[in-house]
Amino acid sequence: MRVFEELCPAPPRWQVPWEEIREAFGWVRDMAGVEQDAVHHAEGDVEVHTRMACEALAELPEWRARPAGERVRLFATVLMHDVAKPYCTRTEDDGRITARGHSRRGDLMVRRILWELGAPVAWREHVAALVRHHQVPFWALERPDLQQIAFRASLLARNDDLVLLATADILGRVCGDVDKVVESIALYREYCAEQACLDGPRAFPSEHARFWYFRKSDRDPDYAAYDDTRLTATVLSGLPGVGKDTWIAANRPDVPVVSLDRIRAELGVDPGGDQGAVVAAAYQQAREHLRAGRSFVWNATNVTRSLRERCTGLIAGYRGRIELVALEAPPEVLRRRNRARPAPVPDAVIDRMVRRWEMPDPTEAHQVDWVSTA
Repeated sequence: MRVFEELCPAPPRWQVPWEEIREAFGWVRDMAGVEQDAVHHAEGDVEVHTRMACEALAELPEWRARPAGERVRLFATVLMHDVAKPYCTRTEDDGRITARGHSRRGDLMVRRILWELGAPVAWREHVAALVRHHQVPFWALERPDLQQIAFRASLLARNDDLVLLATADILGRVCGDVDKVVESIALYREYCAEQACLDGPRAFPSEHARFWYFRKSDRDPDYAAYDDTRLTATVLSGLPGVGKDTWIAANRPDVPVVSLDRIRAELGVDPGGDQGAVVAAAYQQAREHLRAGRSFVWNATNVTRSLRERCTGLIAGYRGRIELVALEAPPEVLRRRNRARPAPVPDAVIDRMVRRWEMPDPTEAHQVDWVSTA
């Protein structure tokens, strides 16, 4: 990403050009004046903390030793790790200032911002995943589901990147428990190394074993689950106008399709209206294919994990193999295609979808493909 390359600290001075960064990004300027909990953030507002975290990263020998491309990606991540705090911060009844949910919302905001900037998909999703998980090393050793969390982070990004992000985050603060948190981060690093998921994705015996590991608690990640699938369901995910019908015609021409757009047209339901009847009809069609053991395509936007889980959970219950295909195009291409459709989706509806957009990841299916349709 050129804009981040130009702003990333570089040898020999390793200086953070904060004024240039503020000028480049409105979301950085939005951090100014946003208060934080004084117990954990006595350094000042969110912008002050973010600047200090970036400066702390630039001082870390481990970060300086990374290849230039990895340095840029990590710098962008630290710069964006609290991007959602201006929208999540509130004062509780007892006077405490909290920013609950800022990691999850940050994931969504990072995806939108980097999509609009034209970032490569894998690069963007790596940064978004780190932002989503950036608090994990602080409290991970207290979690009973730590193994699944660490494995998921390794599949979406890298845990050694997560460790560097968390280290810069805590060193960019003025608070009394810095040493305790630094120790927790070090223990998380050791745990990931022991679990073979520190600097790369955790390996599984098969894609079927990986899929069921993330669907069942207390499952041995090394258990080679018997593959008893009896059909393949291709579940599409993508914003309106991304080209799902075109992809199906080119890649699954002879496979039955459960299409929400087609059902919507048959029922005369507006894209911005109540979709209850459309969804019910789609699930009925899907069940007919599943009962018959027949492979099919599920054509819907499915832009959130919860929507996809409804599909994948149903398919898994019928012993189906799940292929998730995430289609995307640049914003201007997507908008142009949508306007050319016989029944365009209103821009306001697309904007709402973009704000909720979660990219499919390897924990959700047997196979996940990210496809550009530009």
